[in-house]
Amino acid sequence: MSDARVAPAAWRSLIAGGLGWMLDAMDVTLYALVLVDVQREFRFDNATAGTLQSLMLVASAIGGGLFGVLADRIGRARALMASILVYSLASGACGLSNGVVALALFRFVLGLGMGGEWSTGAALIAETWPARHRGKALGVMQSTYALGEMLAYAVVFLIDPAELGWRPVFFVGVAPALFVLWIRRSVKEPEVWSARARGEGGETWGAAWRRLLREPRLRRDTLLATAMNALAMFGYWGLFTWVPTILKKSPEEGGRGLSLLDTTVWLLVMGVGKFLGYALFGFLADRFGRRRCYVAYLVIAALLVPLYGFAREPWQVLALGPFVAFFGTGFFSGYSALAAELFPTAIRATAMGFTYNFGRGFAALAPWVVGLIADRQKGFTGGLLLLASAYFGSALLAALLPAGRPSDRPPEPAPARPGMPATAS
Repeated sequence: MSDARVAPAAWRSLIAGGLGWMLDAMDVTLYALVLVDVQREFRFDNATAGTLQSLMLVASAIGGGLFGVLADRIGRARALMASILVYSLASGACGLSNGVVALALFRFVLGLGMGGEWSTGAALIAETWPARHRGKALGVMQSTYALGEMLAYAVVFLIDPAELGWRPVFFVGVAPALFVLWIRRSVKEPEVWSARARGEGGETWGAAWRRLLREPRLRRDTLLATAMNALAMFGYWGLFTWVPTILKKSPEEGGRGLSLLDTTVWLLVMGVGKFLGYALFGFLADRFGRRRCYVAYLVIAALLVPLYGFAREPWQVLALGPFVAFFGTGFFSGYSALAAELFPTAIRATAMGFTYNFGRGFAALAPWVVGLIADRQKGFTGGLLLLASAYFGSALLAALLPAGRPSDRPPEPAPARPGMPATAS
């Protein structure tokens, strides 16, 4: 595909990956928004609440790896459909929970699908968009996460848990399963993957891992990207799992004591910041370089998070919120673009799934750690300082990644002609 023109198949892949990620975000965010109500009914503390979110993140690490391998074997679009079905049905099942154990089980299954959606969606987009626009396309995909969070805010505002209970909120999470029908009808596998599958049959799990571990450059990039992503996601999940609770809890409990309406407005303002941070990253990165922008986002986030933690007046929280969200989440757009160009086609989904989701598995500690600190210190400030340190550590590791713009990267190989094996990438 020429860099000068974006094919219709690329736009459909962006819609599939973007909407899948948006609906994934909605399902994940619903838990954070009704957490206070679930805690009240099932009577568990902040550490337990964080543990439930941590279980989901551990599952997402597992799911990312499993679905990444599945995508390399059966195709990106097919694996994407499977991941959406898993997380949407599991979200609805959360509304049937009769206790903490059942809720933990359903959140774990949801995490499997959540991890798989990113791995498959990012690989699908990366392989259908030309290099010149790839960063922007992946940035747009990542920005839909903010739209999904805002959609979740609207769902909780319309289905007030104080009036109707928290269970109907989770039932709405089944809706994304219907999106699979459109993907099945409209989205085809990327030509670069199809050509390789015809020529080589794809790489097995063992073969993919042998390449990642034996080739020095791939081994270094895999370890570096995994550690960098682990710290960045530790900061993200530790922060944004607890922001709704921090806003809603009373000052005596370490929160800000906002009403449901005020909390919704404050979160929507943060959501706008997230969306802009995600969407603009791709444009800034294509202009100034992906690594440079990635590092800048993380450093600024590390500076802003402590200020947000020390803010007590509602107007201060409102003013800082969109900037914390812009930099504290927008870096995600850079990760998919950076990782997609670190690894060759045959093992791209496997490598991206591992580096992204192993990092998310480590980040599973963050909600629990912040909840534990909050229980012991009767507030969230100490936990937020820890999260700022994680953002800064990730920035230091990101500075060690290979530098360069998309035009500096070698192009994808041309699809193999009939009867000829596909060339290695």
